[in-house]
Amino acid sequence: MKKKRPTLQDIADRVGATKMTVSRCLRDPATVSEGLRERIFDVAEQVGYIPNRAPDLLSRATSHSIGLLVPSLTNQVFADVLVGIEEVTEPLGYHLMLSHYGYSQELEERSLASLLSYNVDGVILSDSHHTRRTCRMLETAGIPTVEIMDSLTAPLHQAVGYDNVRAAYDMVSAMIDKGRRRVVYLAVRLDPRTLQREQGYRQAMQEHGLEPLTLQRSQRSSYTVGAALMSEILEEHPGVDGIFCTNDDVAVGAYFECVRRGVKVPEQLGIAGFHGHDVGQVMSPRLASVITPRQAIGERAARELLARIRGELPATHCIDLGYRIESGMTL
Repeated sequence: MKKKRPTLQDIADRVGATKMTVSRCLRDPATVSEGLRERIFDVAEQVGYIPNRAPDLLSRATSHSIGLLVPSLTNQVFADVLVGIEEVTEPLGYHLMLSHYGYSQELEERSLASLLSYNVDGVILSDSHHTRRTCRMLETAGIPTVEIMDSLTAPLHQAVGYDNVRAAYDMVSAMIDKGRRRVVYLAVRLDPRTLQREQGYRQAMQEHGLEPLTLQRSQRSSYTVGAALMSEILEEHPGVDGIFCTNDDVAVGAYFECVRRGVKVPEQLGIAGFHGHDVGQVMSPRLASVITPRQAIGERAARELLARIRGELPATHCIDLGYRIESGMTL
C-alpha cells in the first residue's frame, strides 16, 4: 500500500509561505529570497518531498510501471539484467521506466526523484549504497524495492545477487592453484562491488602468504583501460605472472595488449576476468572468468518486486543466485 506523499501544501505550512511560492521556488529557486529558499529546501528534504508530474488521481492508484536505475548503459552486465527483467514484466503488462546514473550516488538521487514523480509502483536498484535523501524518498514513497548484484550488503527491503567477495576469492584461489604467485588485481570504477572483489582477492593472496597489489583506474571498464593497465604492469612490474580483473572488458583488453607485445597467455601470464561476457567466452583462448547469472538476477528481481506490489510478503530478504568459476584457457 503506497503511503500518502508530502505535498507542496505540507511544505508551505511548515515554512509559513503560500503553496504557489513553494512551487515557484522548487521550479526556479532564484525567484524567492535566499532565506526563504533555504527554509523551503530544508523542509522539502526533511519530509522527503517527491515532485509528482502525474495527475492527482494516480496517487490513489497503481501506475502499472516499474522504475529501474542502472549505473551504465554500455556495460553488458546491465543489458543482460534488463533482458531478464523484461522477460517478466512485459507479459504482465508492466511498463519499465529506465534511468541511468553513471555510478554517482548524487545522480542516482536525482534520477530516483524523477522516476518517483511518475508514480512507479516499485523500483529495482543496481546498487546497495545510497544517499540519505534517496533512502528518505523511498521510505516516503512507501513502495517496494529490490537491490541487485550484491548479496552481502544489507538491503533496504530485498536483494537479489551473489557474493562478490567469495567469487573473487574463489577465482584468485584457482589462479594460485595453477601456480601463480604474483597476481595483480586490476580495479576500475571503484564502486562498492569492485571493492568487494578486491577484498576477496586480498583474502586469497594473504591466506597463501602472497603479497597483494592493486592497480586502479576511476574511469569505466573498457578494452582500452585494460590494455593501458596491462602496459603499466609489463613496464613497471615485470615479475607479475597473473592478473585478476574486476570486469571481462578489462581482461580482454589486457589479453590483446599481451598479444601485441608478444607475451604468451597463459604460458607467461595468467588472466582472469569477471562476469563471463560473450566476447571472453568465444575468443580463443577462452577467457577464465567468474560467470554471474545476470539475466536470472533480472528475472528473479522482477518476480520478487511484482509479488510485493501485489501485497505478498517476501520469503527471504536476501536471495543469493551464486556464480560459477570458468577456468577457460587463460589461467
